[in-house]
Amino acid sequence: MNTSRLPWLRPIVALLLTALFFVPLYFVLTNTFKPGDKIGHSPASLPIPPTLDNLNRVLTRPDGLFWVSLTNSVVITGISVVILTVLSAMLGHYLARSRSRWTRVLTLVLLSGLMIPPQVILIPITDVLRTLHMMTTLQGLILFNVGYYVPFGVFVFSGFIRGVPAELEEAARVDGASRMQVFWRIVFPLLRPATASVVIFLGVWIWNDFIDPFIILGPSQGTTVTTGVYRSIGQYQIDLGGVFAIMFLATLPVLLFYLVLQKQFVKGLTGGATKG
Repeated sequence: MNTSRLPWLRPIVALLLTALFFVPLYFVLTNTFKPGDKIGHSPASLPIPPTLDNLNRVLTRPDGLFWVSLTNSVVITGISVVILTVLSAMLGHYLARSRSRWTRVLTLVLLSGLMIPPQVILIPITDVLRTLHMMTTLQGLILFNVGYYVPFGVFVFSGFIRGVPAELEEAARVDGASRMQVFWRIVFPLLRPATASVVIFLGVWIWNDFIDPFIILGPSQGTTVTTGVYRSIGQYQIDLGGVFAIMFLATLPVLLFYLVLQKQFVKGLTGGATKG
């Protein structure tokens, strides 16, 4: 369809998509600052007058549910993303520069890992972690994240590295630099846009993950911000104001994280789309 003949179509579509994504955010924002007894009766109404009781109740819970969940999520996401970034960049560089036949097979295996949903492999993963005595531990969940998400990181980095001139690496080797020095001093500094894309994507995915922390950590051994929302719902009563407050607080770090790396994120997407 030629949109030049219908100039009104593009802004209408953009407005509808914006409204579609804004509606859930609107409900979270309004109900976070609304008294709990008004949420069930009028969830879409504005919080007039606004209140901070929901946030205060969540932040001062006797069991420290939010603070424990936040600490676990920060540790799990931070360590997982750092390990994934380093491993993916190194492996992506090797696959992009190598021309051997087995590297093509390895690339195909890694790409096939992108098509496997994590729920499909949860049972064998739990068996492996139980054998390694890492079930219900943060280390076990981090190990799972690294193993499952490394194909995506390799895919992004390898595509971006193919656009980096190989002559830069050859010149560094002529000057006596080792392979590791070439990668860390020459190649990796050029991968900032791709690194930002990988960090944002993986950080958001790991931060928002629910089923994997719920199964691997267990409801009684540990919790993240997503499983914390589940644990905040009682068996016989639901504190809707507290639930919306936890969702609001759990979303803030992701929004701030994206805003900080937004420019590099866009560069990484356009660079990965045009290079290779």
